[in-house]
Amino acid sequence: MSTDNTWPRIALVGPLPPPSGGMANQCEQLLRLLRAEGVRVELVRTNAPYRPAWIGRVPVLRAGARLLPFLVELWRSIGRAEVVHVFANSGWAWHLLALPAVVMARLRGTAVIVNYRGGLADEFLRTGPRHVKAWLARATLRVTPSAFLLRVFAEHGLDAEVIPNIIDLSRFAVAAHPGRRDAPHLIVTRNLEPIYDIPTALRAFAQVQLRYPAARLTVAGSGPQRAALLQLAAELGLGEAVHFSGRIDNAQIGALYASADCLLNPTTADNMPISILEALASGVPVVSTNAGGIPDLVQHGVTALLVPVGNHAAMAHEALRVLDDAAVASALRRAGLAEVQRFAWPHVKRQWQSAYQRASHARGSVRPSPEPAP
Repeated sequence: MSTDNTWPRIALVGPLPPPSGGMANQCEQLLRLLRAEGVRVELVRTNAPYRPAWIGRVPVLRAGARLLPFLVELWRSIGRAEVVHVFANSGWAWHLLALPAVVMARLRGTAVIVNYRGGLADEFLRTGPRHVKAWLARATLRVTPSAFLLRVFAEHGLDAEVIPNIIDLSRFAVAAHPGRRDAPHLIVTRNLEPIYDIPTALRAFAQVQLRYPAARLTVAGSGPQRAALLQLAAELGLGEAVHFSGRIDNAQIGALYASADCLLNPTTADNMPISILEALASGVPVVSTNAGGIPDLVQHGVTALLVPVGNHAAMAHEALRVLDDAAVASALRRAGLAEVQRFAWPHVKRQWQSAYQRASHARGSVRPSPEPAP
């Protein structure tokens, strides 16, 4: 496709899979879609492979081995760009990866968009160093994927705009589902980390199994809690009904959703989880906690069923509503499939094009400034 000159030249700063994850998947997808549009875009990868690979096993050495080449490439790429698009998160990743991009863009007089993600933004902005908000304020534009983070930013005196996460609908197919199944398949597509509270999903599934003894649960994710979760599943008597599949790559995840009757999302904090969008695009009813920005993403009783954080009994109750009542499941599928169209590329593309153009036009007003305001 020929280059579309209505798009400025973009430097995209962010991670790529592996490992798969919300931000890495979104960065990879945006890069691919922009290139398909003929946009002049280059990637500065924040998680480039270690070369040689053994360096990745040495904690102190691996930090320098990845960081120094990243900073050099970042400086060069920003010099060629009209707009720098930084995928940003809380914690150490902000200080080591996002902040240098913002500072370098300001030093070089290049427009910079901070695309901030993560459900723990409020805590980070409240407890982090003062320079975090100071440098965020110096970005040309601040973009969040959800109204939830928009409100968080506003509480800290920062304006922003919402451009939602992208769902590539071509990757997902809607499987035919009968009205009721004796052996329903429930899935969890979150990593095995405390923030995602997989124990609540296991306890909810144990209650589902009382009514559906042949029910199955697939937990697709990896993380440090695997051993503890295997032990909990054994204590709950779930046996082989629960399958910890490990992380499933993007090319295979569509098949998992196509086999599912219900998605359980037990997270304790979240922004705009891609797993919910993927389930909606696959026609899979969603039972999720109401954490963070999830109520902004889906409407209880219309596009999903929402429960309080940590309440496994409520999660089981709503999952059984989906499995017991074909009309409830069918209504959720129809509404979800209609809603997810808002997050498809043709719609989101227009929003990013507008943001890039506005940032580029503001480039002339950007002045080099090595220090943030106090």
